[in-house]
Amino acid sequence: MVWGGWDGHEPKQCVDRFAPFLRGQGYDVTISDTLDAYLDKEFLASLSLIVPVWTMGEISGDQFAGLRDAVASGVGLAGWHGGMCDSFRSNTEYQFLTGGQWVAHPGNIIRYTVNITAKDDPITAGLQDFEMESEQYYMHTDPSNRVLATTTFDGAVHPWIAGTVMPVVWTRSWDRGRVFFSSLGHVARDFDGLEARTILERGLLWASR
Repeated sequence: MVWGGWDGHEPKQCVDRFAPFLRGQGYDVTISDTLDAYLDKEFLASLSLIVPVWTMGEISGDQFAGLRDAVASGVGLAGWHGGMCDSFRSNTEYQFLTGGQWVAHPGNIIRYTVNITAKDDPITAGLQDFEMESEQYYMHTDPSNRVLATTTFDGAVHPWIAGTVMPVVWTRSWDRGRVFFSSLGHVARDFDGLEARTILERGLLWASR
């Protein structure tokens, strides 16, 4: 788990919340607060899962290559919200890897509905549509993603996007690696809700090698 960047997304608090879950599932969890963690290629190649929790900032070419190559070799990549899909705005290859990039959250903190669209997927199985009071992410997404949940914009802030259906949860492949993303989780308390927490926990396990 690599955390840092903008503090508004409470990266450390979120890591502190989900590291115990992973340990409870039998993982040996290493936590780092520097992107230089991606430079140790031998260590990265030995992992089952990488969890990036880093909003905005810059990643060097060598740091990104270490992350990309680890995922390509079969290491899983799983994360949420801006900690994974608003990390390095100038690195389009990173966005290709993750499957999406945040561009807006009209209205900031609002109440909106998440619709489960893949009821047979192990990540979302048994879950029903639910409400969130948080940022409703408007994203640029990769059409090759397997979308598991969506949200629909009502156009209250920007009338021209009324009715737009936006992916919220997806999975994808990157060479031999599995990639999972959920746009839910602006701050740690957003995971107090059963559905948002369950989706993320299952996604972490699904992506793992």
